[in-house]
Amino acid sequence: MRLTPFPIGLFLINLGIMSCSYAWADVDFQPLSSHALRVNDALKLLGEPLAPADEQALLQSANGKGGPAGVAEIQRILDKYCLLLVTINPESRVKLERGPAQAELVEQGWRTFLIRVTNQAGVTARFNLRSPNALPLANSPEQQVVQRWLDILPYTAQPMSPFLSGLEVEYRIVSLFSRDRGQREAKIDGNVGQGTQDLGFRNDADILFTAKPCSELKLEVRDENGKPTEAAFEIRDSAGRVYPPQAKRLAPDLAFHPQVYRADGESVKLPVGDYKFKVSRGPESLVQTRTVRVTDDASAKPERFDLKRWIDPSLTGWFSGDHHIHAAGCAHYSNPTEGVLASDMMTNVLGEDLKVGCNLTWGPCFDFQKQFFTGAIDKVSHYPYLLRYDIEVSGFGSHQSGHLVLLRLKQEIYPGGDSDKHWPTLCLNTLKWAKAQGGVVGPAHSGWGLDSKTKDLPNYVVPPYDGIGADEYVVDVTHMIPGPDGKPTPADDFMSTVDTPYVWELNMWYHTLNCGYRTRISGETDFPCIYGERVGMGRSYVKQDGKLDFDEW
Repeated sequence: MRLTPFPIGLFLINLGIMSCSYAWADVDFQPLSSHALRVNDALKLLGEPLAPADEQALLQSANGKGGPAGVAEIQRILDKYCLLLVTINPESRVKLERGPAQAELVEQGWRTFLIRVTNQAGVTARFNLRSPNALPLANSPEQQVVQRWLDILPYTAQPMSPFLSGLEVEYRIVSLFSRDRGQREAKIDGNVGQGTQDLGFRNDADILFTAKPCSELKLEVRDENGKPTEAAFEIRDSAGRVYPPQAKRLAPDLAFHPQVYRADGESVKLPVGDYKFKVSRGPESLVQTRTVRVTDDASAKPERFDLKRWIDPSLTGWFSGDHHIHAAGCAHYSNPTEGVLASDMMTNVLGEDLKVGCNLTWGPCFDFQKQFFTGAIDKVSHYPYLLRYDIEVSGFGSHQSGHLVLLRLKQEIYPGGDSDKHWPTLCLNTLKWAKAQGGVVGPAHSGWGLDSKTKDLPNYVVPPYDGIGADEYVVDVTHMIPGPDGKPTPADDFMSTVDTPYVWELNMWYHTLNCGYRTRISGETDFPCIYGERVGMGRSYVKQDGKLDFDEW
């Protein structure tokens, strides 16, 4: 049975009056009722169900006899939860109007709303929502950071669908995140494909939201000896959503990580609710999981985490390090800053219990990042955690014949200029310059270009040498060049491993050993390029007697 539309009058919201000119849609009861039950199930799955009285009324109507009264009742119940009312006209033009739901959000949290779609064209495409206020912070101009406070997450998993069904009326589910508290305005527009926006700005709506403040959960983070430390926290709500949301992060929280790093005494902002915490501190720690309930007075009592290890190699003089980390390029942003600062990378080093971190300045953002080179341990270091800036030859100079890692430099820039445009085109010339000042050097991500179709080690397959790994290494390793005292020293000190296929790396290294050359191998991450999940995924352990010292390491 079908229902003839009739106009609806006024809705009272926040002590103000908003005119809504929409009508109950002309739609068959049976598919609408089935759809309404799926919407109800999805809202419960997301942890934001209908009010108990509304859910009871919806179930009664959807499972009732139907007819015009049933159609009207289903829409009456669901429409009050609609932030937006969308009409797709017979020409597939999309128009948006403000719905009756109160525009209330929560700081650092998600709120879920419905969107009613009246589909006069029977469109079965995706319904897309966009907002300039929901653009990611990463690579945003600095002046736009304040405007990009919103995040939009349509729910399209089961029992919902990414696509419109073609039914004359249906409801979409969307969750909105607010970075800030207080009043914030957002422009939201919708479409069902290129060119479907309605004319005269009717496909967007300007909505003034009010975001309630969240709670600040203070953290106590202690190591296995009960001393204050720092750890990685991966925090998710009951719907699996990550906190703080990645799209709204700026350093030291990185947008390409699910985890954030927090030290003892620091905090994380969370809305009231239950959260699953996954806590760790590098590969030497045991991963812990815990459900934490955040209340209105969460700051009154800190949440304590006592970390546990399965091993601590530093107790026997073995100190971990990752010789290939970047503070700019790849997954890092270039706006609002050109990469991140030393203090931001130190947070990652501490949170992964990495004793030595080598931040390598390279092609991206070179002229900004070069300011952090001092020829010594960076001032953000605190023993036994050491951070130092050096160089990767990549994006300039000899990178086409193999990228080079240049550690323990006293001079950062090759003579003849003050940037990255004049470096030697052969690796050996760069190595001579670095070794003369006491550098420790070797090819980066050594396996690229050394592809072989076998797992045998060693093997005698001649690789194509068509990558950016150890291409020139087979020539350079045979050379002795002057060190800082003028005495001959090997041109290559090490080969980098772990971040490229191990057969490719180790085959080259084994053949080098069999020829009598004693090049070391060293684990690296090439963070956040080859590996971006965590610093120190590829790491080396170096034996030192007594106190850890970078130059000796």
